[in-house]
Amino acid sequence: MGPFVVFIIILVILALFIVANIKVVAQSKAYVIERLGKYSVTWETGLHVKIPFIERIAKTVSLKEQVVDFAPQAVITKDNVTMKIDTVVFFQITDPKLYCYGVEAPLAAIENLTATTLRNIIGELELDATLTSRDTINTKIRSILDEATDPWGIKVNRVELKNILPPKEIQDSMEKQMKAERERREAILRAEGEKQSRILEAEGFKESKILEAEAEKQSAILRADAVREQKIREAEGEAQAILKIKQAEADGIRMINEANPSEAVVKIKSLEAFEAAANGNATKIIIPSEIQGLAGLAEGIVETAKK
Repeated sequence: MGPFVVFIIILVILALFIVANIKVVAQSKAYVIERLGKYSVTWETGLHVKIPFIERIAKTVSLKEQVVDFAPQAVITKDNVTMKIDTVVFFQITDPKLYCYGVEAPLAAIENLTATTLRNIIGELELDATLTSRDTINTKIRSILDEATDPWGIKVNRVELKNILPPKEIQDSMEKQMKAERERREAILRAEGEKQSRILEAEGFKESKILEAEAEKQSAILRADAVREQKIREAEGEAQAILKIKQAEADGIRMINEANPSEAVVKIKSLEAFEAAANGNATKIIIPSEIQGLAGLAEGIVETAKK
């Protein structure tokens, strides 16, 4: 093996060695770098070169939000009820250096801190308040954890009480209470339904009576209108008849006046009228003096005709 080959081998080894110390930090990652055992720098996203034998990557840190589900913790309420509560914590690393050097085993530290905080808060609440105040408990725990973990480079974004498990006898009592409450609500709903049904029936009966009264009213109005119209027509007919009679009488008088009858004709017409009156049912007839003289004249004429 000649010197040239050895040189080539050395160059290849050197190139591989350099390439091995070139690091690319991915998005949402951070590298904590130590130089000779002491913190040196934090590499963020991009291309970086590590000095061999002098620098080393102490820790790779994820900057994404992380979720950790802690096991159920036994807690005691203010009214001495023991229950188990498990929590879910959402956190994010904001300072890789503090996270790396601030506390040993950060997740274990968060879990212990969460359990301690939960016991303190639940110890001030009674059972009913614990079961109905989840949002308040979550807010208090998050605030305390966020303040306590700030020196560790950790920000607690959210804390949720996943499950609250009271003792078995209390669970049975709660189930009975909820069942009784459901039955009470069902009874109320049924009563409301019956009430509404009766109201609707009454409204329907009322509406029916109103419609019947309205129909009767309209019928009475129509009957009254018909009677009034009939009377009006009868009155108009009688008026027309009277008008025609009077008109005929007037026409007769006018015709008599226009004809200018002689005195003899008038007297003869008077006798005809008297004859018609005498043929009636009247028991007394008063004869005017003019007609008496006219009767004597007629009798004379008849005697003369016989001779």
